[in-house]
Amino acid sequence: MVAIEASNLSKVYDTGKEALKNLDFSLHQGEVFGFLGPNGAGKTTTIKLLTGLLTPSTGKSQILGVDPSAEPAKLHGFCGIMTEHAQMYNLLSGYENLLFYGEVFGLEKEMAKARALQLLERLELTDAMYQKLGTYSTGMRQRLSLARALLHSPQMLFLDEPTSGLDPESIWRVNDLIKEMAKDEGITVFLCTHQLRYAQEVCSTYGLIAEGELLAKGNLRELRALTMDALTLELKAENIPLTENSHLEKVAENRYEMKISEVEEIPAIVQRLARNGTSIYEVRALEQSLEDIYFALIKRKGEGHDHL
Repeated sequence: MVAIEASNLSKVYDTGKEALKNLDFSLHQGEVFGFLGPNGAGKTTTIKLLTGLLTPSTGKSQILGVDPSAEPAKLHGFCGIMTEHAQMYNLLSGYENLLFYGEVFGLEKEMAKARALQLLERLELTDAMYQKLGTYSTGMRQRLSLARALLHSPQMLFLDEPTSGLDPESIWRVNDLIKEMAKDEGITVFLCTHQLRYAQEVCSTYGLIAEGELLAKGNLRELRALTMDALTLELKAENIPLTENSHLEKVAENRYEMKISEVEEIPAIVQRLARNGTSIYEVRALEQSLEDIYFALIKRKGEGHDHL
């Protein structure tokens, strides 16, 4: 089932700034989609359009069949939204904040209590649940904000820089929760971040955006296919027969590289070298990271080439 569909979605602010230009994409239910780009690229504007907080200048979108501009209240009934600087009530405890928002979401009191306690435990906030929110660290506030977004068991989850201010262990726990929800509960996650290395750890598909334009969309393999013609195979080995047709290049002592089309070629290469008496200590396929792909697409865009 299609969870999100955007067609020719654009936004020009009253100042004349064109924040989003003809965005076209669709997502299937259960995807963890990373919407990636630097600050000012158009990520937050896109979330606001998809959640009905802004009206598009042109184009349209649907979230599980609902038009955000036409029925924002209906949309918010099955969507969870976590922004980088979510506003909650400093004079209430973490638990009281969740109970208050449970009432806003229309949850019955006992259901709100049970759900709040469950989320506080999963996000390791139980020890601080009765402390005033004003005493919380940035990371604790972020985790409570995620708990608030999940309180009413949404089908869609929009996250804007969800790990801002979190320590490495908390990031791991949040990532684990996101992937678990997508796999076990079928929640579709739309995650905005400028941290491409982080996104590569948690997301299944990606959209790369710059200056309001979508550069490319797909999984990691599809994105790599757009920006590189070959992989680099790196070997640490001894006694390699460097024949004219071997395609191996010595780059350092006992270090060799060669270009291959896909990782599936590696076993046959290793077997052939081993049969010829080569001692192999290490084999690595040097594949592009999301950062490599992003900057390659930016370069291509600057050169005026098509990028989608």
